[in-house]
Amino acid sequence: MLNPALLKSARQIYRTYYEVHPEDVQRPIGIAISTKTHRGKLIFGDRPVLLPNECFVPISQIEPGLH
Repeated sequence: MLNPALLKSARQIYRTYYEVHPEDVQRPIGIAISTKTHRGKLIFGDRPVLLPNECFVPISQIEPGLH
């Protein structure tokens, strides 16, 4: 089970990205997010490479909470 605070941060990162880049049509597979700072980045590749303090939040867990 994913930490609710991390999920909230991942949703905010996703929302902010698409507010800043509305023309971007490529869909990410998820977000790599730091478990300590809650900073993260969208992942567009096939397999995310994570740093030791990061976790991966798949897009399927991010999108349902946005609507």
